[in-house]
Amino acid sequence: MAFEGLSEKLQGVFKKLKGKGVLSERDIDEAMREIKLALLEADVNFKVVKDFVARVREKALGTEIHASLNPGQQVIKIVSEELAMLMGGTNSKLTYSPSGFTVLMMVGLQGTGKTTTCGKLAIYLKKNGKNPMLCACDIYRPAAIDQLEIVGQGAQVPVFSNRESKDPVMIAQGAIKEARRLGKDVLIVDTAGRLQIDEALMEELRSLKKSIRPHEILLVVDSLMGQDAVNSAEGFNEGLGVDGVIMTKLDGDSRGGAALSTKSVTGKPIKFIGVGEKLDALEPFHPERMASRILGMGDVMSLIESLEENYEEAQAAELENKLRKMEFTLDDFLEQMAQIKKMGGLNKLVGMIPGIGAGKMTDEQMAESEREFVRMEAVIRSMTKEERKNPQVLNASRRKRIAAGSGQPVSQVNSLVKRYEEARKMMKSFMKPGSRMRLPGGMFG
Repeated sequence: MAFEGLSEKLQGVFKKLKGKGVLSERDIDEAMREIKLALLEADVNFKVVKDFVARVREKALGTEIHASLNPGQQVIKIVSEELAMLMGGTNSKLTYSPSGFTVLMMVGLQGTGKTTTCGKLAIYLKKNGKNPMLCACDIYRPAAIDQLEIVGQGAQVPVFSNRESKDPVMIAQGAIKEARRLGKDVLIVDTAGRLQIDEALMEELRSLKKSIRPHEILLVVDSLMGQDAVNSAEGFNEGLGVDGVIMTKLDGDSRGGAALSTKSVTGKPIKFIGVGEKLDALEPFHPERMASRILGMGDVMSLIESLEENYEEAQAAELENKLRKMEFTLDDFLEQMAQIKKMGGLNKLVGMIPGIGAGKMTDEQMAESEREFVRMEAVIRSMTKEERKNPQVLNASRRKRIAAGSGQPVSQVNSLVKRYEEARKMMKSFMKPGSRMRLPGGMFG
């Protein structure tokens, strides 16, 4: 899970502070030393850590304590704000050409996931009302064009290629003409990478930039590379000039040093993060939300957006109606579990929930939660339609039959029925007369 190690260490520091009624300068200095070590262990750039700790210390010593916060909470608030600023402050959105036709140029080293990210970005653009096309300008890597075409098929987006040409500039110019002819409004150009930055690569990219005049150049970096990713970003920005960074594999980076260093070192914002292998696993990067998650305070806004994106208005209205009439069945309960799976499962959602956050559940606990989903689904599918609709009929003999049919113990059947009743009561309690429930389960009223 992203930032797991850092999150755990920072929360340990804050736990000590929360127990103190008054913070002395010595307390703050001790906390700053531990925060500094935690950031360095997370592979954050040394100069970035030094400046960050100095700012936090200065504010912690010089800020008046807010009436509603104790001294420990005040330090947490300062660290949260400074972490957000470290990563860019606020979400940096894609900008589009006022002409109505936008060219996005994707650059990066080999192995960072650049070609796949082109497809992910295309899907993101489609969800936001755009009509994109991909362009294959990597003429060196074997099967690079084939890979982009496969990605394009998965994203259901056309791909322009010219296998006869060895001139990326000519290919890109042809793609622009074809995209305009087809009525596309965004062209995503996949360029060649190298194992490392060299002058030949930069010269080619500069020629391409001069010819097609992209509205934005987006650099794709691999979070797992740590400070090498930051150095790569710095090199591309100095040699070519980039407008933003897309950081891949952040979901697999337990340290997160690259994400915390990139903006400070390069001056360029992280615009998107890759959070999985599927083509829809690309999210806009929100520094303030990520800071909140790192500190174990959850990410309610991202959770709400994920819920709303994956839950149709008609489904929400139907569920609301069932709850009002007390008709919420085990089939509906099963559907709610399916929605959680659709949103990426507990692995993705747990870090967004306040009080749980990164570092609070081990990998084994997370895996066990996922297995519990499978067991509950097996139990429900072993029931008759009548039993799913009216669980009150589940007497001892029925529960024994269901247990045998699902391959689970009777205790698992009992546990499921108890969870269902608790979920039904919780969702009902969130419904107020005259209100509309916009989210699955009414989780946020």
